[in-house]
Amino acid sequence: MKQLLLLKVICLLMFLNISKLSAQKTIVAIKGNEFYINGKPTYPGRYWQGHKIQGLLMNSRMVQGVFDDLNPNTRDTFAYADTKKWDADRNNREFIANMPLWKSYGLNCFTLNMQGGSPFGYGNFDFYNPGFKPDGSLHPAYMKRLDRILKKADELEMVVILGFFYFGQDQRIKDETAIKNATDNMVNWLFKKKYRNVIIEIANESGIPRYDHDILQPNRISELILKVRNNSQNGYRFLVGTSFAGKKIPHKEVIEASDFILIHGNGAKEPQQIQTLIDGTKEALGNKIMPIVINEDDHFDFDKEDYNMLRAIKNYVSWGYFDFRFKGETNYKEGFQTIPVDWGINSERKKAFFNKVKEITGVR
Repeated sequence: MKQLLLLKVICLLMFLNISKLSAQKTIVAIKGNEFYINGKPTYPGRYWQGHKIQGLLMNSRMVQGVFDDLNPNTRDTFAYADTKKWDADRNNREFIANMPLWKSYGLNCFTLNMQGGSPFGYGNFDFYNPGFKPDGSLHPAYMKRLDRILKKADELEMVVILGFFYFGQDQRIKDETAIKNATDNMVNWLFKKKYRNVIIEIANESGIPRYDHDILQPNRISELILKVRNNSQNGYRFLVGTSFAGKKIPHKEVIEASDFILIHGNGAKEPQQIQTLIDGTKEALGNKIMPIVINEDDHFDFDKEDYNMLRAIKNYVSWGYFDFRFKGETNYKEGFQTIPVDWGINSERKKAFFNKVKEITGVR
């Protein structure tokens, strides 16, 4: 009898230890227009130059962390200089290895996308980065790479803005039913893995004409947002929204369906253009209180008196850095979107951004 009781106790302890190991520790939430991590607002009590920083997501566009090119005719386009080959797992490993460095500067969030972003900065060609299988089922290799990133982000208490679809690759998914399947499959996978440090961006820049599926356009994308919102498991659901193209104000239906608003600063060459975008977005929100996040802006000038990031912070809007190798640049260290990527902080633009984040957040 005593032996049986002892065996039960041992089994119970083993179960508790396994549960503890499998449980994720980082939970993102929204209260009003503030983001919270593990029950506390981000950057608690922090002000910078008189501007409130508490509750913001200081983020960077790092969408290529799970990237691959499954087209054998084009994958060598993205070859590493040292090996003359493209290697998706190497890209993934080097991404993860640099995440603690980003966090050390005060970055608490980054954007990832299952279908990546243009590996040339702007423009898509014949490469094949589907993220999902044509019927919307999950691609095992992509999910392994995603799992590694989310696990590390959870460990570092970082938030991941996880995008599902990207124009130029959404056509790899065969039809609208498959798009819906992909959405459900991704959300259910996140529930199964118990990741709660993720907020969902259905599609990068809804409204871009190059999306093949009508359900990813502004007039219908709220259907997918609501699909995610209506999927509750284990007493919680995932926060969700979608982004719009540069300088575009979100549609009313998207605002009503979303938990947060994503806008982009692409094309806003002057800070006043960012101000106009923010003013228009706040007007569209009306009395609705929710966070506004710029999670893509390829304008910098951090050393000037006025710049896009500063305008965002003055208006209590989170700001996201978008960097790629500019035309004529050949140094592989430039940019976080052009494949292959050097994920370190080792170019002048990267250093300028991360040093500014460190200054603003007050991280020591």
